[in-house]
Amino acid sequence: MKLEQRKSQMKSAFIHLFSGMIVGILTVTGTSPVLAQFGDTEQPSQERTQLVQKANALYNEGNFPEAEKSIRSLLKKYPKDAFGHYQLGNILFRQGKPEEAITSYQKAISLNSSYALAHNALGVVLAEKGQREEAISEYQKALKINPDYGDALTNLAQTLWQQGKKTEAIASMEKALNVFKQQQRRDKAYRVEQFLRQMKTQDDPSVS
Repeated sequence: MKLEQRKSQMKSAFIHLFSGMIVGILTVTGTSPVLAQFGDTEQPSQERTQLVQKANALYNEGNFPEAEKSIRSLLKKYPKDAFGHYQLGNILFRQGKPEEAITSYQKAISLNSSYALAHNALGVVLAEKGQREEAISEYQKALKINPDYGDALTNLAQTLWQQGKKTEAIASMEKALNVFKQQQRRDKAYRVEQFLRQMKTQDDPSVS
């Protein structure tokens, strides 16, 4: 009974820790580096920027249906826009549409195979569906593109832990901690450090 209670507590801790790390949210303003990932032109047009900013505002308000409409308007005009497909995947996932989100992320990757954000996001949805091996593969692809991708490292750690691979999970989490510290992302570094201590004292890593 105590073992089951510990597993339940550990699983709840995972949910709390990773709730703020799942899928990159819409944080696009002006001509940020994320906007530079548009697929079919080197510089985003003013029209594109406005559509993304509108979707961003709606997303942050929690108005996902309207955010979806805005992104779909973008994709209607620019169907080869990898960024737009990625953001559509984020919105669909937040609306509880994992299969549609997967399709959008895969489309983004087909347009830009070096899209680390999309690989990580796809991994999150696959992990949510219990497809852990496939999720790990996507996280690893994201990390091959960007070895300092802290969120991918934490997501990889979570999935490895759920598979009972404690040593590998801790190693990935420690890398994430170092990355967040170097990037001065103090909130995430604090949460990862806190959870890392729990991982190191947990006897049974199988919390699935």
